[in-house]
Amino acid sequence: MQLRNLGQTGIKVTPYCLGTMLFGPNGNEDRADCARIIHRAVDAGINFIDTADVYGGGVSEEIIGEALRPRRHEVVLATKVNGQMGDNPNHAGNSRRWIVTEVENSLRRLGTDYIDLYQIHHPDPTTDIEETLSALTSLLTSGKIRAIGSSNFPASQIVEAQWVAERRGLSRFRTEQPPYSILNRGAEKEVFPICEKYGIGTMVWSPLAMGMLTGKYRKGTHVDTPRLHWVPRHLTDEHTLNVVEELIGVAAAADLSITAMAMAFAVAHPAVTSAIIGPRTMEQLDGLLTAAETALDDDVLDRIDQIAPPGSDIGLLDVAYRTPAQRDPQLRRRRHGSRSAA
Repeated sequence: MQLRNLGQTGIKVTPYCLGTMLFGPNGNEDRADCARIIHRAVDAGINFIDTADVYGGGVSEEIIGEALRPRRHEVVLATKVNGQMGDNPNHAGNSRRWIVTEVENSLRRLGTDYIDLYQIHHPDPTTDIEETLSALTSLLTSGKIRAIGSSNFPASQIVEAQWVAERRGLSRFRTEQPPYSILNRGAEKEVFPICEKYGIGTMVWSPLAMGMLTGKYRKGTHVDTPRLHWVPRHLTDEHTLNVVEELIGVAAAADLSITAMAMAFAVAHPAVTSAIIGPRTMEQLDGLLTAAETALDDDVLDRIDQIAPPGSDIGLLDVAYRTPAQRDPQLRRRRHGSRSAA
């Protein structure tokens, strides 16, 4: 695979990044099989692996650490911090207190003494971004991490973080990890332009729209899958399923599988550095690797634009980050005085 620059870090990575959310309790609990998948991906040329502390409560990191022990130097290893780890309310978020604690836990689970890319998994409205960047800057200086990034940050918060870093003399985010697929193109409106402006590399997640772009979920059919517990609205939305049927037709006309077309679409955008693939089985990985050399011509891209317009979200992912005002109705409603109207 042809390597791409990861923003302005000087690090070069492959257009596919191996995502490991499904390694462990959330998907494949066979550690030996997960290790084989990792080695198969690296042998195929993928040099970029992404995980998070919260995946399987740390199990995903442990699996990666065990598998990579003989070949850690071959990969760019990325993980994330923010999610709730255990019952302690302070074992989550983006505070200095938690970041400097949890990076040590991730290093131990990953069996390494450095992390190539350490990312903030989600924004934390309770923590000043200066607090977060200050902690990450200290970890960069110590050598425990080599680059820092954000994930699921709205464009406004990406800009704020860049400004705070400049004004306070702190290290700045070099990458962003947004959701992006044919069905979820919202990043094209502001996130991608902002990332290009600041030289931020992007590693997009869910390029197959949580499985909707695999051809497995079709109109008029029912698939009993654990994904229905994660993204029930997304997988059953009638309008989204109608769009998928149209896209399957476009792929067939181009003599492609919808999976190959979706992956090629994700990595075709100039702002995209790498697309995260999340296979649960070796069969799924081999299918994705087969699509790695697919390139889409302008006719196919134009037809996709007609069906799923640029910058549009055909169906919002149930698991996508939502701001506090999106989650809490009380933050969207002005409260008036208690006096009754005359």
